[in-house]
Amino acid sequence: MKLDPATIERLEAQAIQYLDWLKRWLEPANLARLRPKLEFQTGILAGFALIASVLLGVTNCSTEGTIQQRLDEDLKYSLEEVVPAALHDNDMLQDTRNIPSAEYNIGAEQTTVYLAKKSAAVTAVCFKFTAPDGYSGAINMIMGIDRGGNILGVRVLSHKETPGLGDKIEVSKSNWILNFVGRSLDNLTPAQWAVKKDGGEFDQFAGATITPRKSVQAIYRGLQLFKAHQAELINP
Repeated sequence: MKLDPATIERLEAQAIQYLDWLKRWLEPANLARLRPKLEFQTGILAGFALIASVLLGVTNCSTEGTIQQRLDEDLKYSLEEVVPAALHDNDMLQDTRNIPSAEYNIGAEQTTVYLAKKSAAVTAVCFKFTAPDGYSGAINMIMGIDRGGNILGVRVLSHKETPGLGDKIEVSKSNWILNFVGRSLDNLTPAQWAVKKDGGEFDQFAGATITPRKSVQAIYRGLQLFKAHQAELINP
């Protein structure tokens, strides 16, 4: 949860008060008076535990904004990879819609869709999704789609597929992922949305069929999600 400046200021003030209290408590005269008491060691431990927790809280508050900024920058970069800058003049991070997606098996009950707008009109959308059943686990991707349902770009955000085999889904390892540009539910039949080994349109990798197969299936389901909500997304 992101804290507002007033809350952070209040927590910092409380930390100063606790530090002052601890300083007084640790004064030699006070310690000499407390040392014979049974509660002394407990008090020492409690005091240090308290100050440690407060300092951790203040540190977390002070770095939270920076961490969020880095996450936003990473997301913005990913959006730019799959939605050309020429298609929008708005801040896509601030222009979003949430749509239900549980039935599409793309890793989320609700999916946040980022809207690309030009002169206030939606030109494209972008969203993150997951192939939950890759060879070594989930394959997280992001996809841009124009208002007509054509893929503008797909990128893999993270995965655990086998290096040298399944990792060819990364654009840095091969151009396989680029073959989805221009594809849609209209220019390929449902049967073509598969790897060639299964009678479809897309190449598989030598020694690694599951990774591209599950990636193609997830992209297809992502297009189905867009089609189901196309009207509300392009005319928000």
